[in-house]
Amino acid sequence: MSDPRPVLDDARAVLAAAEALTAAALTRTTELTARGERIDDHQVVVERVAYAATEVRAARSLVAAVAAAPGAAPAFVDPALAAVAELARGARDRLDPIAVELGIDAAYDAATRGALHRLGNEAVIRAIGREVAAARGRNPWPLEPTLAEVRSSVRAFADKEVAPHAEHIHRHDELVPDRFIAAMAELGYFGLSIPEAYGGHELGNLAMILTTEELSRASLASAGSLITRPEILAKALLAGGTEAQKRTWLPRIGGGELMVAISVTEPNVGSDVAAVACRAQPATRDGQDGYVLDGAKAWCTFAGRADVIAVLARTDPDPTKGARGLSLFIVEKPRFDGHDFAATQPGGGRLSGKADRTPGYRGMHSFTLAFEDWFVPAANLVGEAGGLGKGFYLQMAGFAAGRLQTGGRACGVAQAALERTAEYVASRGQFGKPIIEFGLTQHHLGRMACRLAAARAITYEAAVAMDGDERAAAPLAAQAKLFACDVAVEVTQTGQLLHGGWGYAEEYPISRYVVDALVLPIFEGVKPILVLKVIARALLA
Repeated sequence: MSDPRPVLDDARAVLAAAEALTAAALTRTTELTARGERIDDHQVVVERVAYAATEVRAARSLVAAVAAAPGAAPAFVDPALAAVAELARGARDRLDPIAVELGIDAAYDAATRGALHRLGNEAVIRAIGREVAAARGRNPWPLEPTLAEVRSSVRAFADKEVAPHAEHIHRHDELVPDRFIAAMAELGYFGLSIPEAYGGHELGNLAMILTTEELSRASLASAGSLITRPEILAKALLAGGTEAQKRTWLPRIGGGELMVAISVTEPNVGSDVAAVACRAQPATRDGQDGYVLDGAKAWCTFAGRADVIAVLARTDPDPTKGARGLSLFIVEKPRFDGHDFAATQPGGGRLSGKADRTPGYRGMHSFTLAFEDWFVPAANLVGEAGGLGKGFYLQMAGFAAGRLQTGGRACGVAQAALERTAEYVASRGQFGKPIIEFGLTQHHLGRMACRLAAARAITYEAAVAMDGDERAAAPLAAQAKLFACDVAVEVTQTGQLLHGGWGYAEEYPISRYVVDALVLPIFEGVKPILVLKVIARALLA
């Protein structure tokens, strides 16, 4: 680049100022909420502070990533460092409206403002945009050889097997083809974070995220999300399943033999998981001890095609027990390919489901379910007798993995949007020249690359942290999910605008990326609840 490039020392200085600002805000918010006990009395303040802290956490991840890769290509370094400036400005602007209430000064000093300008002025961002267009949006993130091979091989598979069919599946709302599942199983994609002792590959969470990202780049619904539900159940089994259950279920999940759905939400219960009302009562059928399930569930993705559904149900009828009265069951069922299904058991049990139509995220279908006297053997209660009343906590362990995975899915969708937009603006001519030659187009494309770099940084760091201590890293995984999903929405919509009228046409995949991205801030913890009940609680406790 001929323009002055951002430098790491400026990024460190900006990060230090942003960290000091958010630390002051967190200290005052901790006092205001009595260490998080009174979050609901100050939701607007808490949301702003928690999101600002997340932006600064992403900036820290970027600085660490650049520092760990000396000599890395400018295509990686420049968007990463420029993103630090935008994140620091974002945190400041988010805190400014509540600065008086918190008793803090949200302004940066002159030295910090100078560093902010050098890092992320519009000439720098435009230069990044031109480079991104020239490279057609290629992912420049440096990886060590094994992980680079994982990314390369998954991308080749996704480009060859998934991408050519993604638009058809989306437009016709068809089910994920079994050949996708079989091929992914053969390549070992479902067992990336399952220990080798249980039939997995144990390559770690970052390998899993890279796989998810590349699959989501091809199609969020018909490839990128196939790994998520097996991951959630596998984590729950590893956290609380008996040894016999781990040996029974994990090899079949990791080998792709069993497709998994997760059933937590109910028609009247969304984020308040402790209020789950679907009942599981002790019963005996044909001399076998177990439970019968009765009640409705909602938004159970892939429930029709799934072989098993992980169902969170109330085993203690006392509603005052809340989360302590919930248990997690592995419910076996036949496969169904359509948009509705019904299954019956010899003893009279019935399970029915109907898919709810959605504007995007098509290919897996999300079902409303009705359990009527559906029998589940006692051996399918996760943890067996020792798992009674522990379902909420086991499910939360699985959700931490699901949130991390969703960060990877978001990065994949954003990457797809960046690539397609870079190709479009380089080839689309208006007013006698390619639209990439206009300064505002360069600026928009540069910002897309910077935002995606930040989403990757915090998501990859969370993946590595989860390998070390899943419980301790769960709040960081939640922050990665929160931030990366917002980035995916922003990047896809910016890409759509840069496509002009064609961005609204189904003939161009950018329209699919937009409607797919919209679901990301909703599932695995809807954005407001994720900020207040997960991230803020961890920051303020």
